[in-house]
Amino acid sequence: MPHEVSPADYKDLVLFLATAGVVAPLFKRLKLNPILGFLLAGVILGPYGLGRFIGVAPWLDYVTVDNPDEIAQLAEFGVVFLLFMIGLELSWERLRLMRKLVFGLGAAQVIGCSLALGLGAMALGQPPVSALAIGAALALSSTAIAVPVLAERRRLHSEGGRATFSVLLFQDLAVAPILITLTILGQGDGTFAMKDLLALVPAALGLGGIVLVGRLALRPMLKSVAKAKSEEMFMAACLLVIIGAGMVSALSGLSMALGAFVAGVLLAETEYRHEVEVKIEPFKGLLLSLFFVSLGIRLDLSLLVAEPVVILGIALGLLAIKAGLVFSLGWTMKLGVKASAEAALILAAGGEFAFVILDNAMGAQVVPRDVGQAVLVSATLTMFLIPALAALGARLGRKGGAARISETPPDGGQPAAPDRVGPEPSGQVLVIGYGRVGKLVGDMLGRHDLAWIAVERDARLVEQGRRNGHRIYYGDASRLELLERCGLATARAVVVTMDAPEAAEAVVAAARGARPDLAIVARARDARHAARLYELGATDAVPETIEASLQLSEAVLVDIGVPMGLVIASIHERRDEYRKVLNRPDALGGRRRRLRDATLR
Repeated sequence: MPHEVSPADYKDLVLFLATAGVVAPLFKRLKLNPILGFLLAGVILGPYGLGRFIGVAPWLDYVTVDNPDEIAQLAEFGVVFLLFMIGLELSWERLRLMRKLVFGLGAAQVIGCSLALGLGAMALGQPPVSALAIGAALALSSTAIAVPVLAERRRLHSEGGRATFSVLLFQDLAVAPILITLTILGQGDGTFAMKDLLALVPAALGLGGIVLVGRLALRPMLKSVAKAKSEEMFMAACLLVIIGAGMVSALSGLSMALGAFVAGVLLAETEYRHEVEVKIEPFKGLLLSLFFVSLGIRLDLSLLVAEPVVILGIALGLLAIKAGLVFSLGWTMKLGVKASAEAALILAAGGEFAFVILDNAMGAQVVPRDVGQAVLVSATLTMFLIPALAALGARLGRKGGAARISETPPDGGQPAAPDRVGPEPSGQVLVIGYGRVGKLVGDMLGRHDLAWIAVERDARLVEQGRRNGHRIYYGDASRLELLERCGLATARAVVVTMDAPEAAEAVVAAARGARPDLAIVARARDARHAARLYELGATDAVPETIEASLQLSEAVLVDIGVPMGLVIASIHERRDEYRKVLNRPDALGGRRRRLRDATLR
């Protein structure tokens, strides 16, 4: 008999949605990081918060989470989607330039902090095996909190942000070997056998499979879906890529987040990059919020009340040891004092993978459960401090400049190509629409050595442009989010060449609303459409019918012997007359036009 659905089945979901609707606006209004709000909400709604008082006040059952384990499983997708979005900002070339930081600083941080924290645990009375597991768990930092905080403060591409991300990336790579080691230690003999080493083979094969399939099939699949011109199918394809790569990675013994990250890196080099970003951003934000709530739910404050000295001592010791070691390692690798300090502060706290590692360690009886719970509470408390530590680190790092990934690497290699590095370069012209008109506009811009990129909705035109070496992206440019990801904030001008009047109007309105100072030139179908574009904020609107008439007039005048100079002067004069007429307040929507002019002034 099928399960009968009751309102209670959706209580946890409704609680989360209500929390998201209240916490995010409230904390933004208070100018506080919403991450802190979601963590605190999790503490309050969890079994260790209001859930403790259900026996006294049964009505509290309606405002507490019943199934924290189920929420935690879904919340893990928040980190998966986050790593995928980070991958979209990178490329294989960029990762190659970061290899010294990833495998140098990252490896040194994981090994050094694991040993140092493990020795600290031994000094507190833990046996060597338990101390090693605790040290490895606490050595890992929080990707889910650190990266959004860095992105919010625009520090992800700074020298300190680059070092922080490199270390976090290596930590994700290290999770699988750590878990395998704990499994071996949990067997009791503590010895490695060949079969244990062979356990790493599926991980390597899984990553290799993701890369191979991604290289061969990813672009053709998205191209096929894009040709269908279905928003829903394109979104479904994006979700399939993320979850599919994550599942392959998980089945290989790695984290789902790492598989999604590799998929993002593969997509970063395609023309679908920005459209995918726009489609996935809402999922990432919602699932990350759920992830932070789930972390708060796991925090057992009774341990803090029962043993405040132990819990706070572990938290302070963790911050001091990790910050000191990361700073020393960064300075040793000539990262710079200020960049090293920024990375040290952000990486000092514990991370979400501490829950994964310690849960496995407690399950394998490597770490006593009471000790593991105390360590987890301490690590979670430090995670609350990451936004404040990041703010302090950003203040220190800004004084030292913001070296970007695209700069020449210290080993003398070539910098990454501009179209394959994170955000789009500044000062470009955005060409919206790459049909016959857009191609001519791009050609003329190129002849004058002006940088440009184009956005086109037709996948076949995008493919043709890419084949000719131009930077063309697939997507719907009427959405402000896509324009922003294509560099609208720093664009020199926007040229709208689309032949669909409604779409052209939407692009002009979106671009003008975001950039009142921007030069916007738009293609118009006729005089009435041109007047409408002027009303929406176009700097210049070019009606096809009028321009065709002017060109015909120019040709006939020259052919019958009128001097070229007089013809050109008269054509320009007539064009200016048309522009003045179309741009008059009473041409179309006079009242709204006057309001817009007053606003722009």
